[in-house]
Amino acid sequence: MSEPVSSEPVSRTTDTPLVVIDRVGKSFGRVEVLKDVSLTVAAGDVLSLIGPSGSGKTTLLRCVNYLESYERGLITIAGESVGVDIRPDGSRRRKADREIAALRAQVGMVFQHYNLFPHLDVLENLTVAPRRVRNEADAPVRERAMALLERVGLADKRNRYPSELSGGQQQRVAIARALTMQPRLLLLDEVTSALDPELVGEVLDVILSLAGDGITMMIVTHEMAFAREVSTSVAFMADGVLIEKGPPGAIFDAPRHERLCSFMQRYRSGHRL
Repeated sequence: MSEPVSSEPVSRTTDTPLVVIDRVGKSFGRVEVLKDVSLTVAAGDVLSLIGPSGSGKTTLLRCVNYLESYERGLITIAGESVGVDIRPDGSRRRKADREIAALRAQVGMVFQHYNLFPHLDVLENLTVAPRRVRNEADAPVRERAMALLERVGLADKRNRYPSELSGGQQQRVAIARALTMQPRLLLLDEVTSALDPELVGEVLDVILSLAGDGITMMIVTHEMAFAREVSTSVAFMADGVLIEKGPPGAIFDAPRHERLCSFMQRYRSGHRL
């Protein structure tokens, strides 16, 4: 079997990594779901994580903001360790809850199933976290939220409740809500997989616009054409292992590892990935 290979992507901004994932391992009981995964993401870059279902992509994304703990290795964002500190003797110490919460406030995450607050209207969904978590004044938060709703094409829905919106509209609200916290990093976990096919494009258009503005993103997606268009680099995972990483052209047009070649062949033939 071929060894995992990697091609370093060309950053659109700086070679200084914003995110460093260093030999991270994660298990659920006896099942090892992440196996010494190492990746870097520079500020302004968009990294897409692709691979078959069950390959560890979502788990890795959740480890980046410590929604999942990890037992081995270390993740840092802007030089600050995520979730744990490593003592000089190599032992691990879980950070205090307030430290974990402070780092999470710098990382926006958008989930597959929106997770909007059903009892709050659209504008309240956007403003509640900045006001309660950061104690920001209401007026500037509302102004920022309205600008973001305008950006995602939903300013006219500000007084609607989630149940009154389509799936695509709810997902665009979820993206705007994450951005209201002005995160350094945006994590997107299969944000189109729960949508009807005709609604996918409106969400992908928003993400493409954010990428054009240089917002740093890590994206788990099964939308291969979209990953190719939006990404500065693509990482292919299978069975908890990072198999291959590189610029979109290299991953999609000239895959080197046999596992990635097989995956791309299934994609091109239209089989479920």
